[in-house]
Amino acid sequence: MARPVPSDPAARAAWDVAATVTDPEVPVLTIEDLGVLRSVAVDDDGAVRVELTPTYSGCPAMDAMRDDVVLALTHAGYDHVDVKMVLAPAWTTDWMSESGKDKLRKYGIQAPSGHAPVRDGGPIRLTMAVKCPRCDSLNTRELARFGSTSCKALYECLDCLEPFDYFKVL
Repeated sequence: MARPVPSDPAARAAWDVAATVTDPEVPVLTIEDLGVLRSVAVDDDGAVRVELTPTYSGCPAMDAMRDDVVLALTHAGYDHVDVKMVLAPAWTTDWMSESGKDKLRKYGIQAPSGHAPVRDGGPIRLTMAVKCPRCDSLNTRELARFGSTSCKALYECLDCLEPFDYFKVL
């Protein structure tokens, strides 16, 4: 479920610029694809306020994302840009766009499957097989709960023998 794009034309124009910023860890994804671009507003004086939600509270890429948003908007002619990190509600993989999940798979990272767990009771989640992004085999196994970054797990395909990252459901 992607974040709602602003309906105000000025905010929408600034959103479109901010939405071009890519994730420094997975450069095929924009921050809009990833769902960390939370909101964009433009004040009467032309100042732009952007809210980003990190995938993890200690995500090391957030400083780079913030700086890249400021740079992109400044380069587009906005003189005053303020980027704020918003931690609540917490980011969820449900916020990733379908286009972003497809880009991940093509990049060799399996996109999250399913939805974030229900936090107030509800059904019990079962672990399902993770499909290999290279050969589509379900004959895979988790090698490490944490992969190249804390938001990914490291898997191995037992058919094509290739390792791959799996973007964990959060």
